[in-house]
Amino acid sequence: MRNQDAIEGALGDLSENWGWFLALGVVFVLLGTIGLGMSAFLTLVSVLYFGIILVIGGAAQMIHAFKGKGWRGVMPSAITGVLYLVAGISVIRNPLAASTLLTLMLALALIGIGFARIWMAVQHRGTSQWIWPLLGGLATALFGIVILARWPVSGLRVIGLLIAIDLVINGWSCIALALAARSVRANQPATGNED
Repeated sequence: MRNQDAIEGALGDLSENWGWFLALGVVFVLLGTIGLGMSAFLTLVSVLYFGIILVIGGAAQMIHAFKGKGWRGVMPSAITGVLYLVAGISVIRNPLAASTLLTLMLALALIGIGFARIWMAVQHRGTSQWIWPLLGGLATALFGIVILARWPVSGLRVIGLLIAIDLVINGWSCIALALAARSVRANQPATGNED
């Protein structure tokens, strides 16, 4: 009973609205599945979106730089704004090159993260669960190496593929939580007046 109370506390009012959460999960799974088939398009759209955000951020930074009179940060703030604008415009003008460069940076980061996790696992090899960070580190480093080995061709698909996979995983997570909330609701005693 105590475990049931903990589960109900963790899910809050979700058990009352589990159907909406289930629908959200189904939508995410469908969008992610569609995205898996259109990873190149999804990559270019996400990179264009990134470029637009950089332009908006650069414009806001420029406005901020010259809004306050007499402060010492005018020039650094204005330079930051210009750099954001230049980067954003460059990304928008050539999203394919931007996706290729972002993919290279992602591959190198994954390799570095993987080796850092392996190092951490080796340092903790005396503990009972040290194998999990080791396996995680090996998988992350291997993923980065695979992306790097197929670079620059991988630049067109990797970002969109990761977004699509994330949508699918998030969708299944929502579905699982919705079903857990439904079972909590089904296990709750009926609250009605019994005369």
